[in-house]
Amino acid sequence: MRNGKIVFILMAFLLILTSCTKKPDKPKELLIYCGITLIQPIMEIKTIVEKEYDCNILVTKGGSGNLLTSLKLSKIGDLYLPGSESYIKQCYKEDLIADTVFVGCNRASIMVQKGNPKNISSDLNNFTNKDYAVVIGNPESGSIGKETKKILTKKGIYKQVLGNVLFLTTDSKDLFRVLKDKEADLVINWYAVSQWEENKDYVTAIKIDEKYANKKRLVIGSLKTSKYPEIAKRFMEIAGSKEGKEIFRKYGFGQ
Repeated sequence: MRNGKIVFILMAFLLILTSCTKKPDKPKELLIYCGITLIQPIMEIKTIVEKEYDCNILVTKGGSGNLLTSLKLSKIGDLYLPGSESYIKQCYKEDLIADTVFVGCNRASIMVQKGNPKNISSDLNNFTNKDYAVVIGNPESGSIGKETKKILTKKGIYKQVLGNVLFLTTDSKDLFRVLKDKEADLVINWYAVSQWEENKDYVTAIKIDEKYANKKRLVIGSLKTSKYPEIAKRFMEIAGSKEGKEIFRKYGFGQ
């Protein structure tokens, strides 16, 4: 009898100890795949949604093509915002996307070092000129590389430019870096990059003829792998709202 009483007391103690040391539930955690140029507006909207839902939102950034490969291989994540709608269309074809929302526009431009010290014109043929140090984006890794290939192919000089570049780089961030570090004289990059406060002192943007470079729609998509589709939907609602589009416009992605 005494032993039974001791066992009962020990079991009761263990139950109390377990309840006291039980870890609290973890907050909901979402993952967004974000094209590197679009990180600033996404971080603002992330803060709004995190407060509203008391959740954590992780953002992985990089070249849009590389991100697409990652989300397909990992089969995890909630939202995808690439630098070009073409990636979203590809996601639809592969049944990866549940829904989408339009948030703003992107357009490519020629970029040179601040003040254009070499007086480079808007003529795309400058990219074939061996007097200039030329760097362009890789079409396999990022949206700006893909757009650059389209622009130069439309002009009929893509192969010539490939023969003149110092190297192909991964994304818009590195295209900005090569100008800032004076490794290159001219690149093609997303116009918005030239408008950011931290970049304005290093680059000058030159408009490309609209015959070759039109505005590109920016579309965010909710992934079918989302564990929290209701929060993903709310994120898209805010991003596509008047408030959200104003945030995108602030960083150079206006319509």
